[in-house]
Amino acid sequence: MSTSLPSFRIAHRRPSVAVRIGDIALGGDAPVVVQSMTDTDTADIKSTADQVEALARAGSELVRITVNTLEAARAVPAIRERLEARRCTVPLIGDFHYNGHRLLAEVGECAQALAKYRINPGNVGFGAKRDTQFASMIERALEYDRPIRIGVNWGSLDQSLLARLMDENAARPQPLDDRSVMREALIRSALDSALEAERIGLARDRIILSCKVSAVADLIAVYGDLASRSDHALHLGLTEAGMGSKGIVASTAGIGTLLWQGIGDTIRVSLTPEPGGDRRQEVLVAQEILQTMGIRSFTPQVAACPGCGRTTSVFFRELAGQIQSHLQERMPKWRERFAGVEDMRVAVMGCVVNGPGESRHANIGISLPGTGEAPAAPVFVDGKKTVTLRGRTIARDFHRIVDEYVENTYPPREGGSNSNSNSKESVP
Repeated sequence: MSTSLPSFRIAHRRPSVAVRIGDIALGGDAPVVVQSMTDTDTADIKSTADQVEALARAGSELVRITVNTLEAARAVPAIRERLEARRCTVPLIGDFHYNGHRLLAEVGECAQALAKYRINPGNVGFGAKRDTQFASMIERALEYDRPIRIGVNWGSLDQSLLARLMDENAARPQPLDDRSVMREALIRSALDSALEAERIGLARDRIILSCKVSAVADLIAVYGDLASRSDHALHLGLTEAGMGSKGIVASTAGIGTLLWQGIGDTIRVSLTPEPGGDRRQEVLVAQEILQTMGIRSFTPQVAACPGCGRTTSVFFRELAGQIQSHLQERMPKWRERFAGVEDMRVAVMGCVVNGPGESRHANIGISLPGTGEAPAAPVFVDGKKTVTLRGRTIARDFHRIVDEYVENTYPPREGGSNSNSNSKESVP
Protein backbone atom coordinates (compact mmCIF):
# COMPACT_ATOMS: atom_id res chain seq x y z
CA MET A 1 0.00 0.00 0.00
CA SER A 2 1.40 3.38 -0.99
CA THR A 3 1.87 5.98 1.70
CA SER A 4 1.66 8.78 -0.86
CA LEU A 5 -0.20 11.73 0.63
CA PRO A 6 -3.63 12.39 -0.93
CA SER A 7 -3.65 15.25 -3.42
CA PHE A 8 -5.97 18.24 -3.13
CA ARG A 9 -9.31 17.89 -4.85
CA ILE A 10 -11.64 20.75 -5.69
CA ALA A 11 -14.57 20.39 -3.30
CA HIS A 12 -17.13 21.86 -5.68
CA ARG A 13 -16.82 22.61 -9.36
CA ARG A 14 -19.14 25.15 -10.94
CA PRO A 15 -21.80 23.40 -13.06
CA SER A 16 -21.50 24.23 -16.74
CA VAL A 17 -23.01 23.15 -20.03
CA ALA A 18 -20.87 20.50 -21.75
CA VAL A 19 -19.52 21.30 -25.20
CA ARG A 20 -18.06 18.83 -27.69
CA ILE A 21 -15.06 19.95 -29.77
CA GLY A 22 -14.11 17.16 -32.13
CA ASP A 23 -13.37 14.22 -29.85
CA ILE A 24 -12.79 16.44 -26.81
CA ALA A 25 -15.50 17.11 -24.23
CA LEU A 26 -15.25 20.41 -22.38
CA GLY A 27 -17.36 21.56 -19.44
CA GLY A 28 -19.98 19.46 -17.68
CA ASP A 29 -18.31 16.45 -16.08
CA ALA A 30 -15.26 16.54 -18.37
CA PRO A 31 -11.76 17.17 -17.01
CA VAL A 32 -10.33 20.68 -17.32
CA VAL A 33 -8.84 20.80 -20.83
CA VAL A 34 -5.39 22.18 -21.71
CA GLN A 35 -5.02 24.24 -24.85
CA SER A 36 -2.44 26.43 -26.56
CA MET A 37 -1.91 28.53 -29.68
CA THR A 38 0.62 28.58 -32.49
CA ASP A 39 2.74 31.63 -33.28
CA THR A 40 3.60 30.68 -36.86
CA ASP A 41 2.30 32.27 -40.05
CA THR A 42 -0.67 30.00 -40.74
CA ALA A 43 -0.14 30.37 -44.47
CA ASP A 44 3.15 28.51 -43.92
CA ILE A 45 1.62 25.04 -43.92
CA LYS A 46 4.70 23.08 -42.90
CA SER A 47 5.75 25.34 -40.01
CA THR A 48 2.23 25.55 -38.65
CA ALA A 49 1.59 21.81 -38.89
CA ASP A 50 4.94 21.12 -37.24
CA GLN A 51 4.18 23.44 -34.33
CA VAL A 52 0.63 22.13 -33.90
CA GLU A 53 1.98 18.61 -33.75
CA ALA A 54 4.67 19.59 -31.24
CA LEU A 55 2.10 21.30 -29.00
CA ALA A 56 -0.26 18.34 -29.24
CA ARG A 57 2.44 15.82 -28.41
CA ALA A 58 3.44 17.99 -25.43
CA GLY A 59 -0.13 17.62 -24.17
CA SER A 60 -2.20 20.40 -25.70
CA GLU A 61 -5.66 18.92 -26.21
CA LEU A 62 -6.85 21.81 -28.36
CA VAL A 63 -4.66 24.04 -30.54
CA ARG A 64 -5.69 27.46 -31.84
CA ILE A 65 -4.31 28.92 -35.05
CA THR A 66 -4.60 32.44 -36.48
CA VAL A 67 -6.85 32.74 -39.53
CA ASN A 68 -6.40 36.32 -40.68
CA THR A 69 -5.99 36.22 -44.47
CA LEU A 70 -7.31 34.31 -47.45
CA GLU A 71 -3.94 32.59 -47.72
CA ALA A 72 -4.19 31.46 -44.09
CA ALA A 73 -7.77 30.26 -44.55
CA ARG A 74 -6.82 28.28 -47.66
CA ALA A 75 -3.91 26.70 -45.78
CA VAL A 76 -6.07 25.32 -42.97
CA PRO A 77 -7.36 22.22 -44.84
CA ALA A 78 -3.81 21.33 -45.88
CA ILE A 79 -2.62 21.72 -42.29
CA ARG A 80 -5.41 19.44 -41.11
CA GLU A 81 -4.57 16.90 -43.84
CA ARG A 82 -0.87 16.95 -42.95
CA LEU A 83 -1.66 16.40 -39.25
CA GLU A 84 -3.99 13.50 -40.03
CA ALA A 85 -1.23 11.87 -42.07
CA ARG A 86 0.93 12.02 -38.94
CA ARG A 87 -1.86 10.52 -36.82
CA CYS A 88 -2.23 13.79 -34.94
CA THR A 89 -5.96 14.30 -34.40
CA VAL A 90 -5.86 17.31 -32.08
CA PRO A 91 -8.81 19.65 -32.85
CA LEU A 92 -7.90 22.94 -34.53
CA ILE A 93 -9.51 26.20 -33.44
CA GLY A 94 -9.66 29.14 -35.83
CA ASP A 95 -8.89 32.54 -34.30
CA PHE A 96 -10.82 35.23 -36.20
CA HIS A 97 -10.74 39.02 -36.02
CA TYR A 98 -12.20 41.70 -38.31
CA ASN A 99 -12.69 39.56 -41.44
CA GLY A 100 -13.76 36.17 -40.05
CA HIS A 101 -17.23 36.46 -41.57
CA ARG A 102 -15.71 36.80 -45.03
CA LEU A 103 -13.07 34.09 -44.64
CA LEU A 104 -15.53 31.51 -43.34
CA ALA A 105 -18.00 32.30 -46.11
CA GLU A 106 -15.45 32.30 -48.93
CA VAL A 107 -13.35 29.31 -47.86
CA GLY A 108 -15.77 26.57 -46.92
CA GLU A 109 -12.94 24.04 -46.70
CA CYS A 110 -11.45 26.12 -43.88
CA ALA A 111 -14.76 26.26 -42.02
CA GLN A 112 -15.03 22.48 -42.36
CA ALA A 113 -11.45 21.70 -41.29
CA LEU A 114 -11.67 23.73 -38.09
CA ALA A 115 -13.24 22.13 -35.02
CA LYS A 116 -14.20 25.43 -33.37
CA TYR A 117 -14.29 29.15 -34.17
CA ARG A 118 -13.08 31.85 -31.80
CA ILE A 119 -15.07 35.08 -32.25
CA ASN A 120 -14.06 38.35 -30.58
CA PRO A 121 -17.17 40.56 -30.21
CA GLY A 122 -14.98 43.67 -30.09
CA ASN A 123 -13.43 42.91 -33.48
CA VAL A 124 -16.24 41.24 -35.38
CA GLY A 125 -17.43 44.49 -36.96
CA PHE A 126 -18.23 48.09 -36.19
CA GLY A 127 -21.38 50.16 -36.34
CA ALA A 128 -24.21 48.80 -38.45
CA LYS A 129 -22.01 46.02 -39.83
CA ARG A 130 -21.36 44.47 -36.43
CA ASP A 131 -24.63 42.54 -36.07
CA THR A 132 -24.65 41.37 -39.69
CA GLN A 133 -21.07 40.12 -39.60
CA PHE A 134 -21.54 38.43 -36.23
CA ALA A 135 -24.67 36.71 -37.54
CA SER A 136 -22.75 35.54 -40.62
CA MET A 137 -20.16 33.78 -38.44
CA ILE A 138 -22.84 32.14 -36.31
CA GLU A 139 -24.58 30.95 -39.48
CA ARG A 140 -21.32 29.30 -40.61
CA ALA A 141 -21.08 27.60 -37.21
CA LEU A 142 -24.61 26.30 -37.69
CA GLU A 143 -23.93 25.21 -41.27
CA TYR A 144 -20.85 23.19 -40.31
CA ASP A 145 -22.11 22.19 -36.84
CA ARG A 146 -19.19 23.84 -35.07
CA PRO A 147 -19.00 25.24 -31.54
CA ILE A 148 -17.71 28.75 -30.94
CA ARG A 149 -15.84 30.60 -28.24
CA ILE A 150 -17.04 34.11 -27.67
CA GLY A 151 -13.71 35.54 -26.56
CA VAL A 152 -13.87 39.05 -25.17
CA ASN A 153 -10.53 40.77 -24.60
CA TRP A 154 -9.67 43.76 -22.43
CA GLY A 155 -7.58 45.26 -25.24
CA SER A 156 -10.30 45.07 -27.90
CA LEU A 157 -13.45 45.76 -25.92
CA ASP A 158 -16.54 46.99 -27.79
CA GLN A 159 -16.12 50.74 -27.36
CA SER A 160 -19.79 51.56 -28.04
CA LEU A 161 -20.86 49.21 -25.25
CA LEU A 162 -18.25 50.63 -22.90
CA ALA A 163 -19.32 54.20 -23.65
CA ARG A 164 -22.96 53.35 -22.97
CA LEU A 165 -22.15 51.71 -19.64
CA MET A 166 -19.92 54.63 -18.67
CA ASP A 167 -22.81 57.02 -19.35
CA GLU A 168 -25.21 54.88 -17.35
CA ASN A 169 -22.72 54.69 -14.50
CA ALA A 170 -22.24 58.46 -14.45
CA ALA A 171 -25.99 58.86 -13.91
CA ARG A 172 -25.99 56.58 -10.86
CA PRO A 173 -26.38 58.16 -7.40
CA GLN A 174 -23.15 56.43 -6.39
CA PRO A 175 -21.10 55.74 -9.53
CA LEU A 176 -18.70 52.81 -9.64
CA ASP A 177 -15.03 53.33 -10.42
CA ASP A 178 -14.01 53.12 -14.08
CA ARG A 179 -12.29 49.75 -13.66
CA SER A 180 -15.46 48.16 -12.32
CA VAL A 181 -17.40 49.53 -15.29
CA MET A 182 -14.84 48.09 -17.69
CA ARG A 183 -15.13 44.68 -16.01
CA GLU A 184 -18.91 44.87 -16.36
CA ALA A 185 -18.51 45.78 -20.03
CA LEU A 186 -16.42 42.65 -20.60
CA ILE A 187 -19.04 40.45 -19.00
CA ARG A 188 -21.94 42.12 -20.76
CA SER A 189 -20.19 41.80 -24.11
CA ALA A 190 -19.78 38.06 -23.59
CA LEU A 191 -23.29 37.43 -22.27
CA ASP A 192 -25.05 39.65 -24.81
CA SER A 193 -23.14 37.99 -27.67
CA ALA A 194 -24.05 34.54 -26.36
CA LEU A 195 -27.71 35.51 -26.20
CA GLU A 196 -27.52 36.83 -29.75
CA ALA A 197 -25.90 33.60 -30.97
CA GLU A 198 -28.66 31.59 -29.31
CA ARG A 199 -31.31 33.84 -30.86
CA ILE A 200 -29.83 33.10 -34.30
CA GLY A 201 -30.09 29.38 -33.56
CA LEU A 202 -26.83 28.21 -31.98
CA ALA A 203 -27.47 25.88 -29.03
CA ARG A 204 -26.06 26.59 -25.56
CA ASP A 205 -23.97 23.43 -25.79
CA ARG A 206 -22.11 24.97 -28.74
CA ILE A 207 -20.98 28.12 -26.89
CA ILE A 208 -17.93 28.75 -24.68
CA LEU A 209 -17.20 32.11 -23.07
CA SER A 210 -14.02 33.92 -22.06
CA CYS A 211 -13.25 37.40 -20.72
CA LYS A 212 -9.49 37.87 -20.80
CA VAL A 213 -7.58 40.62 -19.03
CA SER A 214 -3.90 41.14 -18.23
CA ALA A 215 -4.08 41.77 -14.46
CA VAL A 216 -4.57 38.93 -11.98
CA ALA A 217 -6.98 40.80 -9.69
CA ASP A 218 -9.18 41.77 -12.65
CA LEU A 219 -9.14 38.21 -13.99
CA ILE A 220 -10.37 36.80 -10.68
CA ALA A 221 -13.04 39.49 -10.31
CA VAL A 222 -14.33 39.18 -13.87
CA TYR A 223 -14.58 35.40 -13.90
CA GLY A 224 -16.08 35.24 -10.42
CA ASP A 225 -18.88 37.53 -11.59
CA LEU A 226 -19.24 35.84 -14.99
CA ALA A 227 -19.45 32.39 -13.39
CA SER A 228 -22.30 33.53 -11.14
CA ARG A 229 -24.31 34.89 -14.09
CA SER A 230 -23.94 32.11 -16.64
CA ASP A 231 -23.69 28.33 -16.89
CA HIS A 232 -21.73 28.42 -20.16
CA ALA A 233 -18.43 26.56 -20.22
CA LEU A 234 -15.58 28.97 -19.44
CA HIS A 235 -12.13 29.33 -20.98
CA LEU A 236 -9.57 30.72 -18.51
CA GLY A 237 -6.45 32.62 -19.40
CA LEU A 238 -4.51 35.72 -18.51
CA THR A 239 -3.91 37.59 -21.75
CA GLU A 240 -0.48 39.08 -22.36
CA ALA A 241 0.80 37.31 -19.23
CA GLY A 242 4.42 38.14 -20.10
CA MET A 243 7.75 36.37 -20.34
CA GLY A 244 9.57 33.95 -18.09
CA SER A 245 8.85 33.77 -14.38
CA LYS A 246 6.56 36.81 -14.47
CA GLY A 247 4.21 35.19 -16.97
CA ILE A 248 4.29 31.84 -15.19
CA VAL A 249 3.66 33.31 -11.74
CA ALA A 250 0.89 35.66 -12.91
CA SER A 251 -0.89 32.92 -14.88
CA THR A 252 -0.60 30.46 -12.01
CA ALA A 253 -1.91 32.98 -9.48
CA GLY A 254 -4.91 33.94 -11.60
CA ILE A 255 -5.85 30.59 -13.11
CA GLY A 256 -5.03 28.66 -9.93
CA THR A 257 -7.23 30.89 -7.77
CA LEU A 258 -10.20 30.46 -10.11
CA LEU A 259 -9.71 26.69 -10.36
CA TRP A 260 -9.57 26.56 -6.55
CA GLN A 261 -13.00 28.21 -6.56
CA GLY A 262 -14.28 25.56 -8.98
CA ILE A 263 -14.36 27.97 -11.94
CA GLY A 264 -12.98 27.02 -15.35
CA ASP A 265 -13.41 24.27 -17.93
CA THR A 266 -10.36 24.84 -20.14
CA ILE A 267 -7.16 26.82 -19.61
CA ARG A 268 -4.45 28.40 -21.69
CA VAL A 269 -1.24 29.84 -20.27
CA SER A 270 -0.32 32.69 -22.64
CA LEU A 271 3.44 32.96 -22.25
CA THR A 272 5.65 35.13 -24.43
CA PRO A 273 8.50 32.81 -25.44
CA GLU A 274 12.03 33.86 -24.61
CA PRO A 275 14.21 34.42 -27.71
CA GLY A 276 14.80 30.95 -29.07
CA GLY A 277 12.42 29.57 -26.45
CA ASP A 278 10.07 26.63 -26.79
CA ARG A 279 6.38 27.29 -27.44
CA ARG A 280 5.57 24.05 -25.64
CA GLN A 281 6.44 25.61 -22.30
CA GLU A 282 2.97 27.09 -22.00
CA VAL A 283 1.51 23.59 -22.31
CA LEU A 284 3.77 22.20 -19.61
CA VAL A 285 2.97 25.09 -17.26
CA ALA A 286 -0.77 24.55 -17.78
CA GLN A 287 -0.36 20.86 -17.00
CA GLU A 288 1.71 21.63 -13.91
CA ILE A 289 -0.97 24.01 -12.61
CA LEU A 290 -3.61 21.30 -12.92
CA GLN A 291 -1.39 18.54 -11.54
CA THR A 292 0.00 20.56 -8.64
CA MET A 293 -3.57 21.36 -7.57
CA GLY A 294 -4.55 17.70 -7.79
CA ILE A 295 -7.11 18.35 -10.54
CA ARG A 296 -5.51 16.14 -13.22
CA SER A 297 -2.45 13.95 -13.59
CA PHE A 298 -0.17 14.03 -16.61
CA THR A 299 3.25 12.73 -15.60
CA PRO A 300 4.92 11.39 -12.44
CA GLN A 301 5.95 14.16 -10.07
CA VAL A 302 9.44 14.45 -8.61
CA ALA A 303 9.79 16.00 -5.17
CA ALA A 304 13.38 17.20 -4.89
CA CYS A 305 15.32 18.80 -2.07
CA PRO A 306 16.14 22.50 -2.75
CA GLY A 307 19.56 22.21 -1.13
CA CYS A 308 21.13 23.97 1.86
CA GLY A 309 24.40 24.02 3.79
CA ARG A 310 23.99 20.30 4.48
CA THR A 311 24.06 19.53 0.76
CA THR A 312 27.10 21.30 -0.61
CA SER A 313 27.54 18.47 -3.09
CA VAL A 314 25.55 18.92 -6.32
CA PHE A 315 25.14 15.17 -6.75
CA PHE A 316 21.53 15.07 -5.54
CA ARG A 317 20.61 17.94 -7.87
CA GLU A 318 22.12 16.14 -10.82
CA LEU A 319 20.30 12.95 -9.86
CA ALA A 320 16.97 14.81 -9.51
CA GLY A 321 17.44 16.19 -13.03
CA GLN A 322 18.40 12.78 -14.38
CA ILE A 323 15.36 11.16 -12.79
CA GLN A 324 13.03 13.85 -14.16
CA SER A 325 14.51 13.35 -17.65
CA HIS A 326 14.25 9.59 -17.27
CA LEU A 327 10.56 9.83 -16.39
CA GLN A 328 9.84 12.17 -19.31
CA GLU A 329 11.58 9.80 -21.71
CA ARG A 330 9.74 6.77 -20.41
CA MET A 331 6.29 8.33 -20.06
CA PRO A 332 5.10 8.08 -23.70
CA LYS A 333 5.47 4.28 -23.59
CA TRP A 334 4.42 3.92 -19.97
CA ARG A 335 1.28 5.94 -20.65
CA GLU A 336 0.29 3.59 -23.45
CA ARG A 337 1.00 0.47 -21.39
CA PHE A 338 0.16 1.18 -17.76
CA ALA A 339 -2.97 2.61 -16.14
CA GLY A 340 -2.37 5.16 -13.40
CA VAL A 341 1.38 5.61 -13.89
CA GLU A 342 0.89 9.37 -14.31
CA ASP A 343 -0.05 9.53 -10.59
CA MET A 344 3.28 8.14 -9.41
CA ARG A 345 5.27 10.30 -6.96
CA VAL A 346 9.07 10.12 -6.83
CA ALA A 347 11.25 11.77 -4.17
CA VAL A 348 14.93 12.63 -4.62
CA MET A 349 16.20 14.09 -1.36
CA GLY A 350 19.57 15.48 -0.32
CA CYS A 351 20.30 14.61 3.32
CA VAL A 352 19.15 12.80 6.45
CA VAL A 353 17.00 15.67 7.81
CA ASN A 354 13.97 15.30 5.52
CA GLY A 355 15.24 12.65 3.13
CA PRO A 356 13.92 9.45 4.70
CA GLY A 357 10.59 11.01 5.72
CA GLU A 358 9.87 12.57 2.36
CA SER A 359 10.95 9.39 0.59
CA ARG A 360 8.48 7.38 2.68
CA HIS A 361 5.64 9.66 1.57
CA ALA A 362 6.40 9.03 -2.10
CA ASN A 363 5.66 5.89 -4.07
CA ILE A 364 9.37 5.51 -4.56
CA GLY A 365 12.09 7.70 -3.10
CA ILE A 366 15.81 7.94 -2.49
CA SER A 367 17.62 9.78 0.30
CA LEU A 368 21.08 10.81 -0.85
CA PRO A 369 23.93 11.51 1.55
CA GLY A 370 24.47 15.10 2.62
CA THR A 371 27.78 16.72 3.50
CA GLY A 372 29.66 14.57 6.01
CA GLU A 373 27.13 11.74 5.92
CA ALA A 374 28.02 8.15 5.14
CA PRO A 375 28.14 7.60 1.35
CA ALA A 376 24.94 5.55 1.25
CA ALA A 377 21.50 6.17 -0.32
CA PRO A 378 18.54 4.26 1.14
CA VAL A 379 15.65 3.63 -1.24
CA PHE A 380 12.03 3.54 -0.03
CA VAL A 381 9.23 1.83 -1.94
CA ASP A 382 5.66 2.52 -0.82
CA GLY A 383 6.88 3.65 2.57
CA LYS A 384 9.31 0.83 3.27
CA LYS A 385 13.07 0.82 2.97
CA THR A 386 14.04 -1.83 0.43
CA VAL A 387 17.72 -1.34 -0.40
CA THR A 388 20.67 0.97 0.16
CA LEU A 389 22.59 2.05 -2.93
CA ARG A 390 26.31 2.87 -2.90
CA GLY A 391 29.04 3.80 -5.35
CA ARG A 392 29.11 5.53 -8.70
CA THR A 393 26.13 3.67 -10.14
CA ILE A 394 23.52 5.08 -7.75
CA ALA A 395 21.71 6.99 -10.52
CA ARG A 396 21.68 4.05 -12.92
CA ASP A 397 20.57 1.65 -10.17
CA PHE A 398 17.77 3.97 -9.09
CA HIS A 399 16.56 4.28 -12.69
CA ARG A 400 16.33 0.50 -12.83
CA ILE A 401 14.39 0.37 -9.55
CA VAL A 402 11.92 2.96 -10.85
CA ASP A 403 11.43 1.00 -14.09
CA GLU A 404 10.86 -2.21 -12.18
CA TYR A 405 8.40 -0.47 -9.86
CA VAL A 406 6.32 0.73 -12.80
CA GLU A 407 6.36 -2.69 -14.44
CA ASN A 408 5.31 -4.46 -11.24
CA THR A 409 2.86 -1.93 -9.78
CA TYR A 410 0.64 -0.46 -12.49
CA PRO A 411 -1.85 -2.67 -14.33
CA PRO A 412 -1.86 -2.94 -18.13
CA ARG A 413 -4.02 -0.33 -19.78
CA GLU A 414 -6.95 -1.80 -21.66
CA GLY A 415 -6.42 -1.58 -25.38
CA GLY A 416 -2.98 -0.08 -24.86
CA SER A 417 -4.31 3.49 -24.59
CA ASN A 418 -6.51 5.61 -22.38
CA SER A 419 -10.15 5.36 -23.30
CA ASN A 420 -10.91 8.83 -21.90
CA SER A 421 -10.79 11.12 -24.92
CA ASN A 422 -10.46 14.18 -22.68
CA SER A 423 -7.19 13.28 -21.07
CA LYS A 424 -3.71 14.07 -22.26
CA GLU A 425 -3.29 10.44 -23.19
CA SER A 426 -5.83 10.78 -25.98
CA VAL A 427 -3.68 13.25 -27.92
CA PRO A 428 -1.11 11.53 -30.14
